[in-house]
Amino acid sequence: MRTLLAVTLIGIAASCHAAEDAQSALPRSTPEEQGVSSAAILDFVLAADKSVNSMHSFMLVRHGKVVSAGWWTPYAPETRHQLYSLSKSFTSTAVGLAIAEKKLSLNDEVLKFFPDDAPSNPSANLKSMRVRDLLRMNTGQQTEPARTDKEPWTKSFLAHPVPFKPGTHFLYNTTGTYMLSAIVQKATGQTVLDYLRPRLFEPLGIEDPTWEMSPQGIATGGYGLSVRTEDIAKFGQLYLSQGKWGGKQLVPAGWVREATARQTSNGSNPKSDWDQGYGYQFWRCRHGAYRGDGAFGQYCIVLPRQDAVLAITSGTGDMQRVLNLVWDKLLPGIKPRALAADDEARKKLAATLEHLTLPPQEGSGAPAAGALGKKFVFPDNPRKLESITLAAANGGEATTITARVAGAEYKITCPRGAWAKGRYVSTMTHAEQPVAASGAWTDADTFTAKICYVETPFTVTFELKMKDGSLHASGRSNVGFGGNRLPELVGKPE
Repeated sequence: MRTLLAVTLIGIAASCHAAEDAQSALPRSTPEEQGVSSAAILDFVLAADKSVNSMHSFMLVRHGKVVSAGWWTPYAPETRHQLYSLSKSFTSTAVGLAIAEKKLSLNDEVLKFFPDDAPSNPSANLKSMRVRDLLRMNTGQQTEPARTDKEPWTKSFLAHPVPFKPGTHFLYNTTGTYMLSAIVQKATGQTVLDYLRPRLFEPLGIEDPTWEMSPQGIATGGYGLSVRTEDIAKFGQLYLSQGKWGGKQLVPAGWVREATARQTSNGSNPKSDWDQGYGYQFWRCRHGAYRGDGAFGQYCIVLPRQDAVLAITSGTGDMQRVLNLVWDKLLPGIKPRALAADDEARKKLAATLEHLTLPPQEGSGAPAAGALGKKFVFPDNPRKLESITLAAANGGEATTITARVAGAEYKITCPRGAWAKGRYVSTMTHAEQPVAASGAWTDADTFTAKICYVETPFTVTFELKMKDGSLHASGRSNVGFGGNRLPELVGKPE
C-alpha cells in the first residue's frame, strides 16, 4: 500500500510540475498560423548554420506564441547561457522598477549614492553626472574605468576622469552599468538579482537565474546574468507587450517606451546595427527594431512593426552577420496575416531543427604505440594544469582524458564524431563547469579534443601531441576577448 501511495504521490507531483512548466512556457503555434513562412525560417536556420561560427539556439515568437525554436547540440533548451552585455537590459529594467517605486529618479546625481567612495575634490562634470547619463552611456568619460581587485569598482569609477559634460559624449561603458547595479542595491537594499526575482523573474517563470558578483558583493550589472533561451524570449515579449504579462503591468509602459527609444546618437552608418542610436541599455536597430545584445552573439531582438521577438544565443566573432541574416532571411517571411499551411516546408524545417549540431571532432587515425596509459606531468603554469593521462574507452570509439588541474582530477570522455556530457574547468577562470566533449586521433601522435562549455559561448579545441617522448598541449577558443590561442605546455612522462 505504501509503495502504491508513493507512486501515486510521485505521479501527482510530476503532473503538478508538468502543469507548472506548461504555465511558465510561452504558448506554441505553427509558423503559418501566425503569418510566418516556414520556408523563410528554414532559410535563416540553414544560412546561420553554414555561415555563423557558431550558432547555439534561437526562438522566434510571433503574436505572443513560439512558432519555431532550435538548439545546436550540445546546447539544449534546459541549459542556461551566459548573456554578457544582454544583462544590461535587465539591469535597466531594475532601474525602471526602482524609479516606479520612488526609490530613486533619473535625475539623481550619481555621487549622492556613494559619499564614501567619492574623490576628495570631485570635478564639476562628475558632480553633474546623473542616473540618466549612466543609462544612456553618456557619462562624460573618454575611456571605460577599469574593474580590478585593488579597490571597489564604484571608487574606481568615480576616480576616473570625466573630461566631457555628461549627456554629450557616447561611450559604451560596462562599468557605468555596474554603477546602475550598485545604485539599485543602495536604493533598495537588494542586489539586482534579488530585487528582480519577485518583480520580473518569478512572474515570467524564469527559474534559477544566476548573476556574477563583484568582489564587493554587487551584481556585475553590465554582464554576468545567465538564463535560458526561452527566458530571453519572454523578456523580449514583455517589452513588446509594453511591460504587461498575464494581464498584469510588471514594468511601467512609460519606462518601456523611454528605455527602447533613441536617447542618444551613436553613429551614422545606415548598414550598421550599432549606429542606429542607443536607449537606456537597449540598442536601436534597423527596420524599427530594438535589442539587448551581448558579446559573441547573445540577442533579444524586439520587432514592434512585426509583433515579433527573436532570441538568439551563439559564439561568434561577427555579430553583425547574425543580424544581417535576420533582416535578409527571416524578416521577409513575416507577413501581416496568417498564411496557408505549407506542410512540405514545415516538415523540412522540423527535420532540420531535430538534427542541428555543432560539428563534433572527427578523425580516422589510431594512437601510436605507448600513447595511451602514460601520465604526463606539467611544470607550474598559469592554467594550473598538473597532469594528463589518455586512455581508450568504448572499445576505442572514445578516448578518456584524465586531467589534474589545481589539485582536482577530472575525467572527460571524448567520443569520436559525437558529444558526451561531463565537467571540466574553465581555461579563463579555473572554475568547474558543465561541458560536452568530443575527440579523435587526427594522426597517430595527435589527439584533438573539442570541449564545449555549454553554459557559455566558448568551445575550446585542445591539441595533445606526442613529440620526442613528451606531451605538447595547446589549444584555441572559438571566440575570446583578445587572443584566442592558449600557450603550448609541455608535459614530461612521470
